[in-house]
Amino acid sequence: MNTKRISYEVNDKIAYCGFGFNCDKSMTVLDEETLTELKNIIEELGNRSSELEGAVFFSHKKRCFLAGADINLIGSMKTESEGAHGAEQGQTLYNALEDLSIPTVVCVHGVCLGGGTEFSLACNSIIVSDDSSTMMGLPEVKLGLIPGWGGTFRMPRRIGLPKALDLILSGKTVKGKKAKRMGLADGIYPRERLLKQALFHLKGDDKKKTFKDSLENFASDNFLSRKIIFQKARESVLKKTKGFYQAPLKILDTMEAGMMKGRSSYLSSEAQAFGELCVSEQSRNLQHIFFLMENAKKFSGPKGNGELPKTDRGAVLGAGTMGGGIAWLMADNGMRPIMKDITVDALNLGLKQSSSNFSGAVKRKKMTPEEFERKQRSILAQLDFRGFQRTDLLIEAVVENMEIKKKVFAEAETYMSENALLTSNTSSLSVEEMSKALERPERFAGLHFFNPVHRMPLVEIITHSKVAPETVEALYNWVLKTKKTPVVVKDGPGFLVNRILMPYLNEAGFLLEEGVTMKDIDDACLNFGMPMGPCRLLDEIGIDVGVKVAKILHDGLGDRAKASKSSDWLVEKGFLGKKTNKGFYLYDERGKEIGVNEEVQALLPENKKAMDETEIQLRLFLPMINEAAIILEEKIVERPSDVDLGLIFGIGFPPFRGGLLRYADTEGLERILDAINRFSNEVDFDRYQPANYLKELVAKKTKFYEQEA
Repeated sequence: MNTKRISYEVNDKIAYCGFGFNCDKSMTVLDEETLTELKNIIEELGNRSSELEGAVFFSHKKRCFLAGADINLIGSMKTESEGAHGAEQGQTLYNALEDLSIPTVVCVHGVCLGGGTEFSLACNSIIVSDDSSTMMGLPEVKLGLIPGWGGTFRMPRRIGLPKALDLILSGKTVKGKKAKRMGLADGIYPRERLLKQALFHLKGDDKKKTFKDSLENFASDNFLSRKIIFQKARESVLKKTKGFYQAPLKILDTMEAGMMKGRSSYLSSEAQAFGELCVSEQSRNLQHIFFLMENAKKFSGPKGNGELPKTDRGAVLGAGTMGGGIAWLMADNGMRPIMKDITVDALNLGLKQSSSNFSGAVKRKKMTPEEFERKQRSILAQLDFRGFQRTDLLIEAVVENMEIKKKVFAEAETYMSENALLTSNTSSLSVEEMSKALERPERFAGLHFFNPVHRMPLVEIITHSKVAPETVEALYNWVLKTKKTPVVVKDGPGFLVNRILMPYLNEAGFLLEEGVTMKDIDDACLNFGMPMGPCRLLDEIGIDVGVKVAKILHDGLGDRAKASKSSDWLVEKGFLGKKTNKGFYLYDERGKEIGVNEEVQALLPENKKAMDETEIQLRLFLPMINEAAIILEEKIVERPSDVDLGLIFGIGFPPFRGGLLRYADTEGLERILDAINRFSNEVDFDRYQPANYLKELVAKKTKFYEQEA
């Protein structure tokens, strides 16, 4: 049989079908060509069923079975009917696989997601490798979609309704061991033995149902139990998503309405739901973010002629909470870091932070206690520069003071090899100015992490005029290796994220001064989709830190970045936010919010001002869009996608809106410019002075992303 993407051969009456054949890409996806070949193979298996004793599916790839459907294929669907038809075609193919009269076994090694997992569910038996790369799941909900090729029909029938809902509604993946434990896989073996063990699984029904499985199936089959399960699932979804996301609710509606339907009727509803979701604005936005993330996985900046510096051993200058978080990241990635500070107390605080991060992983069963001990002990805390000459990457996290940082770098450089990379975790100070303290500025850059390090996925790589391209590329690759998202930014006040964040925080302060309540401001932002309002966010950052950064930005950007006085009042009173248990809100010893700080309310105008929620949102988000336009004009970043990636992963800008500038494009730049001009006349001329780049785009009747294309 002539195949290009899927190998096919018959040995001893067993058909062996291998994905990823003659494919240069590391990940195998179900594109049109692969689906056509798969259709032909399934037809061949059906035609030869009388002479075959079974079929085994496997992959030729080292770390991938099937990564799912080609997202470009989904993106090409323009109407609901096109989307539904596409889902029906996949369903028909998998139904034919499920209906084969010969037994089928799928050998999963590596990534098996979305359409790959749905394919596996259509086979009689699933066996997985015990390799760390093996994972299964249905992540479609993260793209604003419902699994459309029978996943919502077959998954509950294989593992029970509660576990199926947990997987489908969260989009999370499970490793081989967990897949076996939850009944998704029938066996787990070393990769080398998968094909041999597949023969055993072809012989008959090897699945033994436990008493627990029987209870779960009984519960799923019981009408009252099903009602309770779906009710709890819906409550959980609404709590987590605040009702902003359409897909999980559509999934619940489809699954609940179809639990007692036959396959044909159920799959028709699933296909219809897929069609509705795949062309929705929300799904398009989430697919857009998927491509942003995929593009960010490869360095696209200027290449140097030299060899890339190594990043095997790490060192952190400055312990404390941030330094401890960075040391944790290095230790978690096998870098055996040195953490240096000038006091034992600071070192202990850093070790406490890294230990807390590792302990959390143990509690979540992402790490064994033995791994925790080994990694935590790999951090060498010390008061001097011993061993620094053997390190490849130094990250400085000392106090945010230019003269201190320069002095620290000048000293540290003398203890390090000529090939070592030196970086600063500064959040606002000039990297260009800092580089002047070094003998080898080409090996220096900014590496700005966001707090807390173990949770925040973004890292800004800040360049300057003398940095070598090899330095930037090596740092970019290192950030990817640590499973974080890098964005390359040129030096400038506040870099990217903080520069766009400060107008948002500033404007909240001005609204407070006008008499708008904290609750109205924070609620307006929560209802827009932000993870927290600006008052609550300032408490997290530290109000004193916010004041300091605001001053730096005002000095660097002029009166459009002038700050309100409200935060100054709080600092004078010692209300610094969460770290002092008092800010705009009050916090208990565990850092949990326990209510509004009435003493802050007393500092604000007595006459409260009622303002429409949409007006509050415009006041807060328009300055961010305007500043982003100035950033693009100044080439602080090269593309609108850099802005959107930075704000989604740096401050939690709502993903379902696609990013700040995609949101602006969707709303219409002419409308946005009109609103900025209105506020320039009615609110403040300086703070709402429209960016020249934004005016140019409106004049050309184009959009931010049309410039990137």
